[in-house]
Amino acid sequence: MAAEIILETTGLTKEFKGFVAVNNVDLKVRRGHIHALIGPNGAGKTTFFNLLTKFLPPTAGAITFNGEDITHERPAQTARRGIVRSFQISAVFPHMTVLENVRAALQRQLGNSFHFWKPESTLHHLHARAQQLLAEVDLQDFAQELTVNLPYGRKRALELATTMALEPELMLLDEPTQGMGHEDVHRVTELIKKVSAGRTILMVEHNMNVVSSIADRITVLQRGAIIADGPYAEVSANPLVIEAYMGTADAALQGAH
Repeated sequence: MAAEIILETTGLTKEFKGFVAVNNVDLKVRRGHIHALIGPNGAGKTTFFNLLTKFLPPTAGAITFNGEDITHERPAQTARRGIVRSFQISAVFPHMTVLENVRAALQRQLGNSFHFWKPESTLHHLHARAQQLLAEVDLQDFAQELTVNLPYGRKRALELATTMALEPELMLLDEPTQGMGHEDVHRVTELIKKVSAGRTILMVEHNMNVVSSIADRITVLQRGAIIADGPYAEVSANPLVIEAYMGTADAALQGAH
């Protein structure tokens, strides 16, 4: 069912010494959707992601994934369930080739990533899947390139491939187009749309053009609380959202009116 809820938070709250970073957030992510989480700087988006991936314990509230309460699980348990996060800062090994980076992620999935003493020939069975993942993110021509030599946008594409190697059921993308030029933003946006087939994506994103072109649903946070939730046309017309974005770089939102 397209309408099935894969992830739900109820009353999710995080306080730091009296400061409420995430405030009573009720969020539902539908299976197969690209769901965008937006909001001004300091709105609590990254803290919310940290709660989902268990890098932070919540002060109150609950997190359910596939109908199971995962609120107090350890980060590794949650990752094994298929919630995989791609970080704001590109997280790849710079002095390995593009193919080796994806293969290392595939080894992690097999649980033998630390078998460094095994001959490389034992990893050849992973090559076909690694090449397939590289093709999914249009990096097939860069397989033997050292990652350090890749342009920034291509590094982010590689990070997408290594995230997919872990076979996530829910991909959490943290600012996937941050710091990119227009051409890279367009390429990575198209890639996210392409890899979303058969997957669910929850993304924090500042670029409103990206959000308006690929998100099925948008949740807007301000000061840790949800101020709007719905499709782009509805959210972008919401007076509270327009007010929250006034005076920020996200003029695209106001440009929609």
